Amino acid sequence: MRCFPRLSPRRAAGLALCLVSAGCASVGKSGGGPLPADATEKASAQALTPVEQINTWLDAFHVDKMDPSHVMEVQHYCDILNQDVIQCALYDQSTKRARLVGVEYIIPEGAFAGLPNAEKPYWHPHNYEVLSGALVAPGMPAAQEQALMAQLLNTYGKTWHTWDAASAPLPLGDPRLAWSFNADRELAEALVTARDERLGIDSDAVRERRAPLIQQARPQVGVDALRDAFPDRRAFPGVWEEGEIAPPRPGTR
Repeated sequence: MRCFPRLSPRRAAGLALCLVSAGCASVGKSGGGPLPADATEKASAQALTPVEQINTWLDAFHVDKMDPSHVMEVQHYCDILNQDVIQCALYDQSTKRARLVGVEYIIPEGAFAGLPNAEKPYWHPHNYEVLSGALVAPGMPAAQEQALMAQLLNTYGKTWHTWDAASAPLPLGDPRLAWSFNADRELAEALVTARDERLGIDSDAVRERRAPLIQQARPQVGVDALRDAFPDRRAFPGVWEEGEIAPPRPGTR
């Protein structure tokens, strides 16, 4: 987990517009409105050092841990803070007008093992997302993406959603803890199909390509956290709760 494949920092250029322009709209004025042209020009001349470190775009699906009926497709724009933390800004789409809807931190299994027990329930496992093809890096060459997914195998993520942009015009209420899908039949097939069509991805081919990674998968805490919400779920090879019996690997009985 020492490095992500590096992409052009230009992809991050639009992510800091609101941050570097002192909040987009004047505080205390009703109605807000677009930034004046001169403010935009000044922003473009500023150094955007933190966001220029963003080098990887990931697409994945999150489920609200407290309300598993609420599912979100989220765009992750990530950079490596150090060898123990990857940090990602979360957006509702990948356009210039995308809305910042949350944040995710990703840590390796060793860092997770060292967390206090009271902290661990905030961190979701990633193996199903990786092995099933639910997590993708749009536009990344297949070999490069495969290496990236090998790095993300056995990791954990802590994700807070701060804006339900699909249903509210403003980021209202408390942050919501998001969780991962951890078995087949948890994530609706129609959502994956729509994502694949929009991004030009074949999730079945991705799943087949990642099958060799199953041999490197280890049990994770939190795989069964939402099992009662998905009674029709089917265990996936390489994805099982720590302390439980592992599901069969391909080619075994």
